[in-house]
Amino acid sequence: MKKLSVHSILLAGSLLLFIISLAMILLGNISATGPLIIALLMCLAIGVRGFQSTRSFSYTIWIFTAVAASMFYPQIFVSWGGFKLGVLIVPLLQIIMFGMGSQMSLDDFKGVVKMPKGVIIGVSISYMIMPGTAFAISHIFNFPNEVAAGIILIGCVPTGLASNVMAYIARANLPLSVTIGAFSTLLSPFLTPLLMKWIAGQYIEISVWKMMLDIMNMIILPIVAGFIFNMFYNAKDTRKSIVIQLCAYFAIIVLTNIIPLLSQNTGLSAFAIGALKSASWFMLLPMIGALILRRILNGDRTVIKSVLSTFSMVGIAVIITIITAAGRESLLTVGALLLITSLLHNVTGYSLGYGAAWLFRMSERDRRTVAIECGMQNGGLASGLAMQMGKVATVGLAPAVFGPLMNITGSILASWWRARPPKGAQTDRNQ
Repeated sequence: MKKLSVHSILLAGSLLLFIISLAMILLGNISATGPLIIALLMCLAIGVRGFQSTRSFSYTIWIFTAVAASMFYPQIFVSWGGFKLGVLIVPLLQIIMFGMGSQMSLDDFKGVVKMPKGVIIGVSISYMIMPGTAFAISHIFNFPNEVAAGIILIGCVPTGLASNVMAYIARANLPLSVTIGAFSTLLSPFLTPLLMKWIAGQYIEISVWKMMLDIMNMIILPIVAGFIFNMFYNAKDTRKSIVIQLCAYFAIIVLTNIIPLLSQNTGLSAFAIGALKSASWFMLLPMIGALILRRILNGDRTVIKSVLSTFSMVGIAVIITIITAAGRESLLTVGALLLITSLLHNVTGYSLGYGAAWLFRMSERDRRTVAIECGMQNGGLASGLAMQMGKVATVGLAPAVFGPLMNITGSILASWWRARPPKGAQTDRNQ
């Protein structure tokens, strides 16, 4: 008789817990099912890791576990001893973006020259069609103003952090995926605020300058810090190249601090102090950290990549959990409908991306890439912007729902494509 594995036992346990939970819900004892549902999801998250075909869903199930905990016990995820956990959203997002930047360099942007058609199509759909789609969905389903603005916000942010992973699984064009993501992210400080003002301005008040500054601080400067960390940790660039890059990065920091000078007339002294603080945080600190860690780890990138990857996954789960707890009451009212519309928006992105790439006669690998990049938006950035607006419990609801849903649909689509390699394409056996 074949011995059952721990993972099989946990999957069987999750099925049993599901049956018990369902019975209690049918009997009207919903409030008492909290521990059972949380335990069910935990068993399922661990259980699916025992099988190659399902292990990619483990992280998403862990997110649902955290969401379930925040729905049943929201008080735990709102504040601890008077400290409001919502304050953690922006720092967590900055660390996540730093981790992304530390795995990249300026070479990743060379794809704009090598693959201009794919980049132009991918970025154009992300910033031209997806915001309009989000507006149409929010208008048709008649959501409350701030919830509708959150849906539109999802359509106006750049491509998501998980899209590169999904492109790899789907046997798509990974360099094109990285380039579209990087380029759309660099454009986000300018396009996202303008699109929000134009499309969502009828629902809530939008400050273009403030949103631009928020995106620079949450996304661009942490990525710049990651670039600098990567440059000094690898120590592959020439001295001339390092000087040129540092000058370019410092120019970005200066540009960021010019925004409050122009919008709020803060004065030259405040501008100088702000620029020095930003340079210390986002230039000097990454340089020192990279040099110290390179000496300690002897240049090994495996540990750093593992730590940053784990922290990013945990950070995204924490952000979604905090937003879910804060917006619990609104979710109980519009949650089911928000889930349907988020799915509609997500699938529309995949369809329009693939269709546009097909229309322009791109290869199958490139079609898959554009589809994934258009369908997966940066929910973390949307959550951070909702927090900065002070509307995390309303504007932040759509990003909280879209995040885990996007991972599920992306995993399903990528796995389906993985089993169907593009015709005539040379694929890596390790993929």
